[in-house]
Amino acid sequence: MIEIQLNGAPHRIAPGQHLQDLMDALALANQSLAVAVNREIVPRDLWSLRPLMSQDKVDVVRAIGGG
Repeated sequence: MIEIQLNGAPHRIAPGQHLQDLMDALALANQSLAVAVNREIVPRDLWSLRPLMSQDKVDVVRAIGGG
């Protein structure tokens, strides 16, 4: 297992996981949200290409509608 930071908290994942794997595991893949890794926004179509490394900082922000 490797440790990343997920929204500021330690989170353990299996080595070799990509951002898409994390979003699937968190049941967030089909939700309206923005995701950044190490403060860099990762577009949804690149989640499956972005590997996660030890100590990566992943921030997930859900979009909230309103008026």
